[in-house]
Amino acid sequence: MKTLQLVAISLLLLPLLALAQQGAANPLSSDARAAWEGVRNNVTRAAEKMPEESYAFKPVPEVRSFGQLVGHVADAQYMICAAAKGVARPDVQVEKTKTTKADLVAALKESNAFCEGAFADLTDVKAAETVKMFGRERTRLAVLNMNTSHDNEHYGNMVTYMRIKGLVPPSSEPRPAPKAK
Repeated sequence: MKTLQLVAISLLLLPLLALAQQGAANPLSSDARAAWEGVRNNVTRAAEKMPEESYAFKPVPEVRSFGQLVGHVADAQYMICAAAKGVARPDVQVEKTKTTKADLVAALKESNAFCEGAFADLTDVKAAETVKMFGRERTRLAVLNMNTSHDNEHYGNMVTYMRIKGLVPPSSEPRPAPKAK
């Protein structure tokens, strides 16, 4: 009887084991993608949440405006993700050419889509391949992590601007309560 129960339990667990192995096949690239997706979502939601009239806001004259930050993130994503993909940087100058919220949010989303391509077929083996970035060889994974780090750095700036303007940044918004079962 115990043998039959053990066989039944094993048969029920086999599909779960197969799913776990698929996710574990590329843990480094999967984790890198998840980290970028988190900050990408926060930056995009912050850009969408900040009112149009606050896009020109600068806490002090020596720093970028909120809108310039959005444009800078978009430009940097094109540069860094192009290096990770091993392709030429697209000839896009968002920070210097876009000023309206609508144009900047659209350009940010386009740069996000461009970076999605860097993760689309990324495996841990491909992540270990080297590409040129800032004149030296780096792994694709290091380059993509540099993008995530850069996005996080400027999301921190955006959070400060939003707080000064009395807004709650996306990463601090209350989470919905879990649904009752």
